[in-house]
Amino acid sequence: MLSDAIVNFLNSTGFSAITWQQAVMIVISFVLLYLAIVKQYEPLLLLSIAFGMLLANLPLANLGSSDEGGLLYYLYKGVKLGIYPPLIFLGVGAMTDFGPLIANPKSILLGAAAQVGIFITFIGALLLGLIPGIEFGVKEAASIGIIGGADGPTAISVTTKLAPHLLGPIAVAAYSYMALVPIIQPPIMKALTTKKERAVVMEQLRPVSKTEKIIFPIAITVIVALILPDAASLVGMLMLGNLMKESGVTERLSKTAQNELMNIVTIFLGVTVGATANGENFLTPQTLGIIALGLIAFSISTASGVLFGKLMYIITKGKVNPLIGAAGVSAVPMAARVAQKVGQEENPSNFLLMHAMGPNVAGVIGSAVAAGVFMALYGGM
Repeated sequence: MLSDAIVNFLNSTGFSAITWQQAVMIVISFVLLYLAIVKQYEPLLLLSIAFGMLLANLPLANLGSSDEGGLLYYLYKGVKLGIYPPLIFLGVGAMTDFGPLIANPKSILLGAAAQVGIFITFIGALLLGLIPGIEFGVKEAASIGIIGGADGPTAISVTTKLAPHLLGPIAVAAYSYMALVPIIQPPIMKALTTKKERAVVMEQLRPVSKTEKIIFPIAITVIVALILPDAASLVGMLMLGNLMKESGVTERLSKTAQNELMNIVTIFLGVTVGATANGENFLTPQTLGIIALGLIAFSISTASGVLFGKLMYIITKGKVNPLIGAAGVSAVPMAARVAQKVGQEENPSNFLLMHAMGPNVAGVIGSAVAAGVFMALYGGM
């Protein structure tokens, strides 16, 4: 009968099978799409992540990263096997100018200071793990703590090796907070600095020779790989991309790493990471704890960078603008742009971007080193 056919059709649609968890996650995906498209917060990543989240929560479509046999299941292998993060670092390296860091080596201290949030949150996650039903061990705590570096590929790399069962919420938290840098950082920066400090105009950086720029990635790779072999894949690919750019003899490869390769991997990474955020698995006390700890980690990292910047302001008798310390997190170049914007609000003639890029690129190296420390300590457990 026609009525039976209609009933059967309605029962075969997703409307009949949708759960409240899936409905909530679909709404969250809409919010993230809004932030990516309308507010333009890290749209290259956030749009893909949000759409992957949408696909994973459409009932009966079986498009999640864990749904065996589907397209996203196979693309997700690049995340699970740790392939995408080093390739992302290759592209980042090809787009990065380490000149500001070389010109002002002291800025590496700001990049290191901004990693404090990683280790404080690591301790906080261990304490939260004492609550029944959450149960975070050292591997889970290390994976959550790395969110404080504001470096999505690094967070994925650590979590894949130490706590793969938490990859979905950690990856979504890491990339979401990277995208929300313009919202999260300015209030912290303004609360910890005075108007006079924010208006400080810094001296122009010295020119950096081509020889220095070529030696730098080679030297960093050797030093980091010898001290922390577990960080070699991330730092090595970052420096390889940079060497391609600075050597001047592999322009085609450098452009490919910056553009085609970076774009392809970003699409695959974003969609498959978003597709791990299935409502039934995502909306749990454990996941909500990770999201909260991630925000705390990022906030502490920003604050510690600014506070160290204030210390340098005092030591140099007002020659360092503390705002550049906030750029010590790894969100390149967004964090440096935020420092520039907040500084110009107090002094329109102030140009902090290049000064902030020093701590910013130092933060990329710092978060990779922190990841290497965690993997060296807990990877064999």
